[in-house]
Amino acid sequence: MRRYIQQLKTAIRKGDWMLLLLCVVATAFGVLIIASATNYLDSMRYVIMQIVGAVIGILLYAVISSIDAEVFSEHRIVLVIINIAILSLLIPFGVDINGNKSWVKLPFLPFNIQVAEICKITYILIMASVMNAHKERISSYKSVLHMAAHLIIMFVLSYGLSHDLGVTLIFVFIFAAMAFSGGVNVMWFIAGVGAIAILAPFIWPHLDEYQQLRIGVLFNPDLDASGLGVRYQYNLSLSSLTGGGMTGQGLFNGHRTQNGALWAQHTDFIFSALGEELGFVGCAFVLVLLGLIVARCIWVGNHSQDYNRRLICFGAAAALIFQIIINVGMCIGVMPVIGLTLPFISYGASSIASLYAMLGLVSGVYARPAATSQELYIRPPRY
Repeated sequence: MRRYIQQLKTAIRKGDWMLLLLCVVATAFGVLIIASATNYLDSMRYVIMQIVGAVIGILLYAVISSIDAEVFSEHRIVLVIINIAILSLLIPFGVDINGNKSWVKLPFLPFNIQVAEICKITYILIMASVMNAHKERISSYKSVLHMAAHLIIMFVLSYGLSHDLGVTLIFVFIFAAMAFSGGVNVMWFIAGVGAIAILAPFIWPHLDEYQQLRIGVLFNPDLDASGLGVRYQYNLSLSSLTGGGMTGQGLFNGHRTQNGALWAQHTDFIFSALGEELGFVGCAFVLVLLGLIVARCIWVGNHSQDYNRRLICFGAAAALIFQIIINVGMCIGVMPVIGLTLPFISYGASSIASLYAMLGLVSGVYARPAATSQELYIRPPRY
């Protein structure tokens, strides 16, 4: 116990304070936007829960920063079991929200948990460990099949139990980004894209009707031409986003936001509420701030001499990039509505806590960018 306390103190002293500062600034700004977006409800519940989630997250950031990446790498099977166990919670405790069952309601918690938010952290560690074990022949078919096997496990369990394609796709993006940054031959990516193109016509009929509509509306202008059906959310979101002009209508003064007219304006479509009230300037500030957080993750990874640690940082950056692109993209009408939050800005107590936990891994790499001399003689087992 005394040894771990010393490790924690060291992590606090050597951890990435710049990354933590950027996250705290983004969180504080997000809390302000959430307060405005939920003002019409005359309740501070969402603001309070977001702050509680952030405090828990900062504690997780410190704790995870103190754990060496090699510890995670040596217990890959344990991480796989944890992922399966967490996703299995959807069977007895899963709650249906907007047609998806990706949230877990535990009786002793005041908020729901999106279990994929936790699993993406452990999946990054699993991928880094697998790739590290195969780094000498990273493009061999055995290596790629081993990586793909873990992706298939996550994809099948996540989509099969939650039926939430959007949340499940984050694992695919993390897989692709880490494989690319880890040096997997580009021919494997070409083969993967080709396989998806071939399988797409067979997968399409098995998607739910609302999923087909959300994708189809992006490519077919004749679909819901009246704008009263599936296109309604897009039109309303875009009108609010552009209605703020350069500087916005003012915080707590947005015409649609203050009347609660936007769908999920404190979660999925908070970027549109932000645009209405703070305009282009507010949106640009958020994107620059989030871009700095992503850039910091990549910078820490590039400055690490260890393959495993570098991949962990790139995996964290990939998860953030995917959520930012999807969330902003669906607010401006170029991405399907798949229910992903804008990191640090959207409401979600479990979401923001998991974000801090994930970036705690990056802080740990910053504190220990390379293995110590005695660790160089230890290799994680190949399961």
